[in-house]
Amino acid sequence: MPVLATPAHAPLVLIANAQEWVTRSLESVLRPAGYAVLKAYTGHDALEGARRSGPDVIILDSGLPETDVLALCRALRVDPYLTPSTPILVTNPGPLARAGVIDALRAGANGVWGQPLDTEEFLLRLEGHVRAKLDADAARDGGLLDPRTGLYNARGLERRARELAAQVDRRDASLACVVLAPEPNGSASVDSLARALRTAARAADTVGRLGPREFAVLAPDTDAAGAVRLFHRLGGVLAAPILVLGGVTAAAERPLRLRAGYDARSGFRTAALDPAVLLARALHALRAAQEEGSDAGAIRQFVSRPTPQ
Repeated sequence: MPVLATPAHAPLVLIANAQEWVTRSLESVLRPAGYAVLKAYTGHDALEGARRSGPDVIILDSGLPETDVLALCRALRVDPYLTPSTPILVTNPGPLARAGVIDALRAGANGVWGQPLDTEEFLLRLEGHVRAKLDADAARDGGLLDPRTGLYNARGLERRARELAAQVDRRDASLACVVLAPEPNGSASVDSLARALRTAARAADTVGRLGPREFAVLAPDTDAAGAVRLFHRLGGVLAAPILVLGGVTAAAERPLRLRAGYDARSGFRTAALDPAVLLARALHALRAAQEEGSDAGAIRQFVSRPTPQ
């Protein structure tokens, strides 16, 4: 039985690997799970094949001959013929080294896999990547995505907030919203921040652009304390001394500092609360954090004003 429920068309996986036996091995796993497969044996063929076919997943082998696979990954990530949500996976013929994984993620890869391959885990993670990509493509077609970053726009975030709230209500769990923005003297561009947030967020989280330099993260199964931890984790990633700008690794001019506001709630249906209000509340808390100045702390929780008696 296929791991992936069949959509209108079988998701297309482009495999770029010079080893025919490896390609056939992957194909023998993917086709029974409901995927179509396109093969490429060089970096040039992979780039041209991706532009021509618009695959739903790209799998690049680090051993492609005469190819800088990281440069190819960066080129694919910014190629206008591919959607920003297209997952790119890198495979390695041997065990993984941490430095190689970090380099691949910085180049825009969504995941790195070594040998031997755990096929069950691979298919489960692949299913998540494909569903996210197809959802993002549908959202883009429906005007729910920000055209510059490929993230959800305000309208898309509101829709996702309602969808996620329905899910957490069934589990009696919480939904958190963190809205963050760089301080005015930050050197990172909107595009680099968007890429970094997309990479740093959990697979279950929804990331969107709420304003010119404001980004929102909707985090299911996350309470107020978890929202603070989420912010510090994201801030730690974004404050790293190296930023990836347009696919090129460059040193940041100064450490990136963020401010944020958040709100977390549960029981939306019982309280008859529109989940989209989390976005406005978190944005309000961000504005308060920005107004309080540098000595006030980096993140603030939304606090409702008391009702006049």
